[in-house]
Amino acid sequence: MQPEITEDVGTANTPTSPHVPADGAVPLADAAVASLTGDAAVLAKAQAGDHVAFAQLYALHKRRVYSLCLRMLGNIAEAEDLTQEAFLQLHRKIATFRGDSAFSTWLHRLTINVVLMHLRRKGLNLISLDEALDPSPEHGPARSFGAPDLRLTGSIDRMTLEKAVENLPAGYRLIFVLHDIEGYEHNEIATLLDCSIGNSKSQLHKARMKLREALRNPAGEELQR
Repeated sequence: MQPEITEDVGTANTPTSPHVPADGAVPLADAAVASLTGDAAVLAKAQAGDHVAFAQLYALHKRRVYSLCLRMLGNIAEAEDLTQEAFLQLHRKIATFRGDSAFSTWLHRLTINVVLMHLRRKGLNLISLDEALDPSPEHGPARSFGAPDLRLTGSIDRMTLEKAVENLPAGYRLIFVLHDIEGYEHNEIATLLDCSIGNSKSQLHKARMKLREALRNPAGEELQR
C-alpha cells in the first residue's frame, strides 16, 4: 500500500508567484532567456519589455546607427535627430523581430528606412529619373557600372574620403553610401529608392567621378553642390 500523502502545513498556505512554481523551478520563458548569452539575452529581455535591456541595446548600437545616418545625410544635426527617431521606431517594432536575419542587419535596414522617409518628407529630389545613362562629354567614353572602383581605395586618407563623401550632392551621396559602403546591390537600391537599376548605376558612376575630382584636388576644396 502506498503511504498516504499529507499536506505540508508549512507551505500549504504560502502564496506563490504566478510566474514562479512552488517547487522553485524556473518558468519556461525565463529558462529560455537564461539559456541565451550576451547580446541575444539582452535582445530577448528588451523584446519582453525590459527597459534596462533596451537601454543596453541603445548603448551597443547607437554609434553605428548614428554613423549610418551621418553618412547618408551629411548633416550632424539631422543625423542626431534621426538616430533618436530610429531608436523610437525600434522601441515600437522590436517585438516584431523574429530572428530571420542578424539583429544588427534588421536594425540597419530599419535605420535606412527612417532616413529615406525623412528625405521623402523633405521633398528632396534624390535622383533624376529622367537622366540618361550616356556619360557626359568630359567624362569620355562609356564605362561599365557597378564594379568596385579601385581608384577610390588603397592609400586614400580616410578622413579626406569621408569629407568628400559628405560633400557629394544628396542623391549621389545616398547611392554611393548604399552601394560602396553598405554593400547593397543595385536591384536592392532600386527597390529602396523606387527607381530603375540603370539609374542607380548611373548615379553611382557620377558620384565616383565627383569623388575622384575631389580627391585629386590638393587644396581640399569642397565639391559644388
